[in-house]
Amino acid sequence: MTTSTPIEHITVLGAGTMGSQIAAVCALSGYRTTLVDIAEEPLEQAKAQLRARLERDVAKSRRTAEDVAATWQRLQFATDRDAVVATTDFVIEAAVEDLAIKRQIFASLDAVAPAHAILATNSSNIVSSQIASATHRADKVCNMHFFNPALVMKCVEIVPHDGTSPQTMERTRALAESLGKEVVQLNREIPGFVANRLLNALRKEALNLIDQDIASPADIDKAARDALGHPMGPFELMDLVGLDVVYLIRLAEYEQTKEESSLPHPQIKQLYEAGRFGRKSGRGWYDYASA
Repeated sequence: MTTSTPIEHITVLGAGTMGSQIAAVCALSGYRTTLVDIAEEPLEQAKAQLRARLERDVAKSRRTAEDVAATWQRLQFATDRDAVVATTDFVIEAAVEDLAIKRQIFASLDAVAPAHAILATNSSNIVSSQIASATHRADKVCNMHFFNPALVMKCVEIVPHDGTSPQTMERTRALAESLGKEVVQLNREIPGFVANRLLNALRKEALNLIDQDIASPADIDKAARDALGHPMGPFELMDLVGLDVVYLIRLAEYEQTKEESSLPHPQIKQLYEAGRFGRKSGRGWYDYASA
C-alpha cells in the first residue's frame, strides 16, 4: 500500500474527554472509527457521555436522529489495541501528556500498523519529533491537535517535525478538513504551537495580576469576557480544561525547554497537589459543589 491509500478506518487512542469526542467527530463525518482504551470502564464512561451529548444535540435540533444513529453504527469501542490498529489507516493518539508513555505507545503502534498508516498525536505541547524517533516511520508522524470540546471547536493545528513528509501533511490536512475543521498548519514545530502560546501569554498575565493582588479571578475573567469578547476568562478556562491537565502540560514543556519559565505557576501547583482540578473535581479556582 502507498500513501495514496484512502482513509477509511480511524483509530483514536484514549477514551478521555478529548479522545472520545475526537472519535465521535470522525464517526459523525462518515469514517469507521474505533475508540481504544486499556480498560472497559473508561470506554463505558465515554460511551455514556457521548450518548447523552448526541441525544441532547438531537433534542436541540443540532443534529438529526438519523445522523446520530448512523454514527453509532460507525463507532466502535475496544481494548485490544493491536488488533484494531492492524487494520487502521490513521491513528490519533490522545493519551496522557507524558513523553515516555507516548514513545512507548508509538513504538507499539509502529510494530502493528499497516505501512501506509499515519500516526498522529493530539498532544498540545509535546512535539512529534520527540515521539517519531520511537518508530520506523518518522515520515508518517505529526501532531494533529484538536481543541476542547472537539465536537464544537472548529480549529485543528497540524504540525510537522523536520522528517514529516509533505504527503503526510497533505493527507492529515485533508482529513481534518473532511471533519469540518479549520486548519492551522505550522511550518515547523514549537512547544505549545500557536493557539496555546497565545493562551499561555494571557494566562501568564492573569496569574501575574493575581500575584500582585490587582484583581480577583472572577473580575479578571469578567474583563476577558466583557472587554475582550472571549467566551470565558483564563481562570474559567483552566477549570474547564482541568488544572491537572494545565499542570502536566507545563511540566511537559519544561522537560523540552528546561527553562524555569515553563514550570507550572506556584498557585497552579498548589491547586494540583490539593486535588482541586476544576469542574471535574468540583473545585478549582471556583467552587462547583453547589452548581
